[in-house]
Amino acid sequence: MIEIQNLTVSYGKTLVLSDLFFTMPKGSLVSVIGTNGSGKSTLLKATLGIIKHQSGDVLIDDVSTATLAQGNIAKRIAYLAQGKSVPDMTVGQMILHGRFPHLGYPRRYSGKDRRIADDVLKRTGLAEYKDLPMSSLSGGMRQSAYIAMALVQDTDYIFLDEPTSYLDITHQIGLMQTLRSLSDSGKGIVAVTHDLPLAFSFSDKIAVLSDGRIIICDTPQSVCSSSIINDIFGVNLKYDANSKNYCYNYNT
Repeated sequence: MIEIQNLTVSYGKTLVLSDLFFTMPKGSLVSVIGTNGSGKSTLLKATLGIIKHQSGDVLIDDVSTATLAQGNIAKRIAYLAQGKSVPDMTVGQMILHGRFPHLGYPRRYSGKDRRIADDVLKRTGLAEYKDLPMSSLSGGMRQSAYIAMALVQDTDYIFLDEPTSYLDITHQIGLMQTLRSLSDSGKGIVAVTHDLPLAFSFSDKIAVLSDGRIIICDTPQSVCSSSIINDIFGVNLKYDANSKNYCYNYNT
């Protein structure tokens, strides 16, 4: 379990997160939603130690990140950032980079590393693109490759910042199904997203970030039945019993 306790983060004099509490369990898919600038990406980066927090603590399975080197955090949490550059390497080479936190000295990939990478390539439908340069892929395929690299890291937790960006609807649903399967197998998944229907349809819990705090973290049903989504986003969601998915309610 990842526990965030009294976390406060500022950029200069601008307070972004204030005395924030948040719990991210294993075996659960949690979607973090909020308006632009609400601090969603900052929450992930502060948890990972990429940016410093002014006060509070982050615990990964009861171990404070203050006592962990960045490489040790990377062995526990895989991170897919948004706005990534295109590396000058093949798909297979980039995905294999996900094993880097696990390498000892000398930095050489083992047979196990390559087997894990090949398995993920097959599971994500990228095996046929293994030898192609990343620059030759469409935006959606590149995103799939970045996600595969995070999976290859083989951590207990995976953080994803806007993972469905650049993906068409078929691949968006496929990705969420993959995340759902990973969380069902015991991994803790945290996804920052703007796609409310997808988040509500696939997540165990929805965490709503507003004014630097998590104002609610509950089941999709509970969050949907409250007025919070309408209050913050000015939209309404409804659960469609036939499709067993959430969608925008245009009749209210």
